[in-house]
Amino acid sequence: MANWSDPRQDNRVGADTSYHPSVGVPDASYDAGLRAYMLKVYNYMASGVLWTGIVAYVIGNSEAVNLLLSPTGGLSMLGWIAALSPIAFVLLMGAGMNRLSEGGMKVAFYAFATLIGVSLSTIFVRFTGSSIAETFFATAAAFAGLSIWGYTTKKDLSGWGSFLIMGVWGLLIASLLNYFVFKSGITVMAISAIGVLVFAGLTAYDTQRIKSMYFQVAGSDMMGKVAIMGALSLYLDFVNMFQFLLSFMGNND
Repeated sequence: MANWSDPRQDNRVGADTSYHPSVGVPDASYDAGLRAYMLKVYNYMASGVLWTGIVAYVIGNSEAVNLLLSPTGGLSMLGWIAALSPIAFVLLMGAGMNRLSEGGMKVAFYAFATLIGVSLSTIFVRFTGSSIAETFFATAAAFAGLSIWGYTTKKDLSGWGSFLIMGVWGLLIASLLNYFVFKSGITVMAISAIGVLVFAGLTAYDTQRIKSMYFQVAGSDMMGKVAIMGALSLYLDFVNMFQFLLSFMGNND
C-alpha cells in the first residue's frame, strides 16, 4: 500500500495554515485564471495516474514482476526498494521546490509515478484484472465527486487538515505493525476501511487547499510548480484510495 508515501504536514510547501480558502473569485479574469490553473493540476494528476497504470500493467503481466516478490508471497528486497524509493522523490519535490525548475519538478513527478507503477504491479499477481478495473472506476467516480464537492463547497475545510494528517500517520504505523507483527486479516480490513475514509476526506480537503493556493501565487513564477505539487497531493489521494478499496473489491479467483 502506498499510504506511507504521503508524509503530509500542514506546513507542506506553499501551504499557509492561517489562510482561509476563498469560496468566490474577485472578478472574471481571476475566475478564468483559476479554471486554467485547476485544469493544469488535474491534467498533471490524471496523466500521472495513467502513466502509473501503464507501468503497473506492463510489469505486472511480465516475468519481471517475480523479481518484486519473495517465495513466501511477500515483497522481495527489490520489491521493498521499489515500494520505499518514491519517498525520496516526495522529499526532493517538497524540500527542493524553490531550487528545482518547473521542468525539474515535472521530471520528479513522473519519475515518482513510474516508481509507484512498479510497486503497484504486484496487484496483477494477487487480483484479477476485472476486479482491478472495477475498483479503478469506482475510485475514479468517488474521487471526482469528492473533488468537485471540495472545489464548490462554501464550507471551510481547513480544520480537517490536522485530523486527516494524523489519520495518515496512524494508518502507516498500524499497517507496518500488522505487516510485520500481527499479520491479521481482520486488521487489514479495518485499516482499509479507515483508509478509504481518510483519503476521501483528504481528496476534498486538498482540492479546496489547491484552489486556495491559486489566490496566493496567481501571476507569480511559482504557479507552475505549485500546480505540480497540487497534482502530487491529488495523485496520492487517488492511489491510496484505490489501494484501500482494492482490499474490499479485489478478487483473486
